[in-house]
Amino acid sequence: MKKVITLWLCILVTFNSTFAQETTGSESNSPYHTSLIKDGAIIVGGVGLTYLGTVLINNKNDLTPAQLVSKTRDKIPFFDRGNAGYYSTRADDDSYIPFQASFVMPVLMGLINKNERQKFGQVMVLYTETMAITGTLFTMATGNIYRSRPYVYNTSLSSDLRRDKNSQRAFFAGHTAATAAATFFMAKAYADFNPTSKAKPYVWAFAAAVPAVVGYLRYKAGMHFLSDNLLGYAIGAGAGILVPQLHKIKGMRNVTISPAVGIGNKGLAVTYKFK
Repeated sequence: MKKVITLWLCILVTFNSTFAQETTGSESNSPYHTSLIKDGAIIVGGVGLTYLGTVLINNKNDLTPAQLVSKTRDKIPFFDRGNAGYYSTRADDDSYIPFQASFVMPVLMGLINKNERQKFGQVMVLYTETMAITGTLFTMATGNIYRSRPYVYNTSLSSDLRRDKNSQRAFFAGHTAATAAATFFMAKAYADFNPTSKAKPYVWAFAAAVPAVVGYLRYKAGMHFLSDNLLGYAIGAGAGILVPQLHKIKGMRNVTISPAVGIGNKGLAVTYKFK
């Protein structure tokens, strides 16, 4: 997670000057409208909340011996019992290959595609915003919700591994969410910049397949239940599609997203302005 936050910050710093120039100049070659103040605030707030969520995750408690004993398969919802007890370090390691590769995909597409390359800074800031929002939702959920991973139900594993606080991070699948956010953003940006391209169906299919592979591997590794992966996929794909859509010049300009922190709650606020 720390590596992901560092990546977002690097993108933000590297393209800040380009972003400022493009948001104040002509946007005739871009399907998006961006604002240095509004989008900058969302990114800073999102990264800040993601960091706070990471702190909450790191401060979670181990299971007590009594809590571990109470972890039985019959207490899992029936739709999540399929991989209860699964544990595979190979599948866990393999999941990091498409997961880490996905972060580079929107950058490569922005460089390769001529239309996106002309507004590369703007695209990268929207990408950073997408990942910051996804990171906020993931870390806040995982930091505040205790749900044991499927391998906790494997009694052949050591009690130390099963009790460890890292084993209480099943809800929801962050790898799947982050991968979906990156790939769906890539596909959405490509489609918006190239509305007549015949390659769009293939780009969308690729974008959908990569996080599905990550989700499958996380499932086989015993890191997340089916519902955790499905929710992570939906959240990531939703962020990857909605952030660019909300910035479209002829899109939903009366909807805004902003960080929200109050007594007892932290997250993001979505506001709809009626005209």
